[in-house]
Amino acid sequence: MSAPEPGKVVLTEVAAAALRDDFLGWQCRLRQLSARQGGGRPTPGMRPRVLTPAGERLSAGVTMLIVERDPANTTRMFEFQCRRTNDPIERYDKILELLSASYFQQSRNFSDTLTALFGAASDLPPALLHLGRCVLEFEQFTQGYRLPCEVVELDQGHDFYQATYWHNHMFNPTMPPNTRILAFKPDWTHASEWRTEG
Repeated sequence: MSAPEPGKVVLTEVAAAALRDDFLGWQCRLRQLSARQGGGRPTPGMRPRVLTPAGERLSAGVTMLIVERDPANTTRMFEFQCRRTNDPIERYDKILELLSASYFQQSRNFSDTLTALFGAASDLPPALLHLGRCVLEFEQFTQGYRLPCEVVELDQGHDFYQATYWHNHMFNPTMPPNTRILAFKPDWTHASEWRTEG
């Protein structure tokens, strides 16, 4: 089921902050469950639909990451693991060990800015950057969130670029060259959630 049509309700700062915190807690639970039971494979709740602000669908699903507010230590650890071995199984086992332990335990450690990595040939980054905004619709089980977002491209020196790149590299030893990483910053005052019957 798709999200309901957006209304014109603007959330107060308190309500927007509560919605943000609920979303991040939900994302952490989904990602920990994926690491512990799904081999780290992205679940539907980690792959939102991407819509234009007018509601036109640009993608049926893009894998998003949540990134720590201060990702430097974890990024260094991921980079170290990638460089220390070329064995993809060893890398895979290590990142699952890290992600299924305490990494997602505290949702307050994470930024509300989401990131996504794209190959150089993908048509989606140019379309999103031309618009400057999009809507992400997340849905899994009986829970859904609709997040209007500002979209920007990160340069290689940005902490969130490095965190996203090395996280993906742990799962994908043959990372394509010239990857692009976009950041999605939600406007929580215009975001919404919904529930469906299970």
